[in-house]
Amino acid sequence: MMKYNLNDRIRGSMIGGAIGDALGYPVEFLSWSNIKNKYGATGITRYDMQFENSIDNGLALVSDDTQMTLYTACGILNAEKDGTAFISAICEAYTEWLLTQIRKKKKGLEQCWISKLPEMNSCRAPGNTCINSLMDLMNGYKPCNDSKGCGGVMRIASIPLYGAVDNRMNISKVCKLAAGASELTHQHPLGYIPSAFVAYLIYRLAQDEHPTRESYKSYLKEGLSYISDNFPMYNDVLGEFILLVDRAMYLANETDDNDVKNIENYLGHGWVAEETVAIAVYCSLAHFDNFEKAMIAAVNHSGDSDSTGAVTGNILGAAIGYEALPDFYKESLEMHDVILHIADDIFDGKESVYK
Repeated sequence: MMKYNLNDRIRGSMIGGAIGDALGYPVEFLSWSNIKNKYGATGITRYDMQFENSIDNGLALVSDDTQMTLYTACGILNAEKDGTAFISAICEAYTEWLLTQIRKKKKGLEQCWISKLPEMNSCRAPGNTCINSLMDLMNGYKPCNDSKGCGGVMRIASIPLYGAVDNRMNISKVCKLAAGASELTHQHPLGYIPSAFVAYLIYRLAQDEHPTRESYKSYLKEGLSYISDNFPMYNDVLGEFILLVDRAMYLANETDDNDVKNIENYLGHGWVAEETVAIAVYCSLAHFDNFEKAMIAAVNHSGDSDSTGAVTGNILGAAIGYEALPDFYKESLEMHDVILHIADDIFDGKESVYK
């Protein structure tokens, strides 16, 4: 059994999320029938190196999911460095990401070194809610929407990973910060409360020296209890989310291993946060001991494949760590070394120079 190493778990969660993102990105807007027509009966199982400009640089591209996850990390590290509030620094980091997408610069918004990377200045199917909300914030307005899209939950993994080191933040503070970071752009309760739930899972798995499928089930139940206790004013909509996660757990325990049927018929397509999280819970629980199978299940459906892949990878990567991830997924992954560098900075709690 591999010796427990929290830095390796942080690396695993960050790279795991990028793997799911890169595997699912080429099929994000394809139906399951079209995925099969293009990649065969089992769907996409390896990176599509012909997708967009992958063929030019020989790398599997990541989407806005990984871009924003890295900006979340930079926001946390900037807050630590400057002694500012985490949520303000994360908001500023997201605004820097926005500027890379609209090809503009703004004085005073140049705190994130990743903004200089060409890969981070590439438009990778950013969500309209994120773009519009951040435009409002940059222009001094409070966003006003009722979005529960998954653009909030797919970017928060670095928050629980940072908090888990030496208990820098207790789990309650981590979950509330994850929800707050998502609420910056997604104002429907189910646009940000699922982020608190995912943060709970990642925090607990990362700190567990020897996580098992059974202990993961316990964390799932604890996480549902946590959000019920801490967001009681939204019990009506939380009930929908809890039922969906319960359904995902039930399906993951069944002997039927038809992942596509279970996801599409019972869990949804992942365009909204509660469905993204339910799919990630199903895939990570059903295939807790097989990262490759979990990734393949997470992206092969008629929905938001990159986001469901990313969240699944964040969760399961926190449980197994970087060294346990399949080498064929780590190879050819865009920004692999950048992501590892930021993961190490998260562990150290301070920004370092990237060489």
